[in-house]
Amino acid sequence: MEDLNIKQLTLAVRTIAEEKNLPEEVVMDVIEQAIAAAWRRDNGERDQDVRAELNVNDGTAKVFVRWTVVETVENPAAELTVEEAQEKKKGAKEGDVIEEKHEVTAFGRVAAQTAKQVVLQRLREAEREVVLEEYEDKIGTIVTGVVQRVEPRVVRVELGKAVGIIPQSEQIQGEFYSIGSRIKVFIKDIERDNRGPQLILSRANEAFVDFLFRQEVPEMESGAVEIKAIAREAGRRTKLAVYSSVPGVDPVGTFVGGHGTRVQAVMNEVGDQEKIDIIPYSDDPETFIRSALGPAEVAKVEIDKEAKRAKVFVAEDQQSIAIGRAGQNVRLASKLTGYELDIETATKKSETKAPKKNIEDSLLDALNESAE
Repeated sequence: MEDLNIKQLTLAVRTIAEEKNLPEEVVMDVIEQAIAAAWRRDNGERDQDVRAELNVNDGTAKVFVRWTVVETVENPAAELTVEEAQEKKKGAKEGDVIEEKHEVTAFGRVAAQTAKQVVLQRLREAEREVVLEEYEDKIGTIVTGVVQRVEPRVVRVELGKAVGIIPQSEQIQGEFYSIGSRIKVFIKDIERDNRGPQLILSRANEAFVDFLFRQEVPEMESGAVEIKAIAREAGRRTKLAVYSSVPGVDPVGTFVGGHGTRVQAVMNEVGDQEKIDIIPYSDDPETFIRSALGPAEVAKVEIDKEAKRAKVFVAEDQQSIAIGRAGQNVRLASKLTGYELDIETATKKSETKAPKKNIEDSLLDALNESAE
């Protein structure tokens, strides 16, 4: 690799800016960072504070090494005591920043390699940043993308110009993603970290289901019906509390659709293995809790509004339905209503030992559980 020539770099600025569809000042900034890194490699120390200025008109570059004047030096590469600073600049005092100028024309091979690596890396980041800025206003919406790559912890999805990732926590449990397939994804956020900006996508959050219903239920646009709360365990079950302030409108029926077409359209997108319970919302906590625990029948509810807790009494044969497989039904009902729910049996067990259940009862219980 030949030495890095500043004139060549200057000419490259405009070409790169046009090719990558980046503003010229962004490319200039990237190249100045690279010049500073290369100078530091050739002449300075790793921790030095170095900035560069590129003059496009005459193809020259200046490098400025900066020191901060401090009382006690902790980083000798970028800090000076008042006495040391005054040797470089008369009258320097604590808190000042002193710069030393160096003219640069070319770099050695190793420094040139460093510069080229910095340019490539920073340009990739700048390019991604420009692309992702287009998606800022799409956060909170659903778009269709194509599965590009499936990795152990993330799925990469191509969305036109940008590529986003669905982290494991945002994937629907048990869902299989095949490369090249088209899928709907919710744009959750743009995360900016050391590796550059990243588009975070989701199929597992509540907002994904909310948005899918918005596409199926036009009455949501007009405000005739609304979703008051959603509790979701992606790939397993979702509970939806719906409400209408318009007299005569059945909110549950509106969301289910004729012959269940609307809810089926949402299930086709999230997968048939995910059950969707649509229940009527109520301002009365007791009524809401009873509905939320469906399909279990509730005998009595005792509410502690201050502690946001409720004791729910159910008949013995309803207990396993109320709790649900692995506690899922009560967990989702708790999340939906905002109340911590404790399930208890309504009838006190008699002192005498309960008669042994016969085999048919056990079988019925098992069937009830599997229907969950």
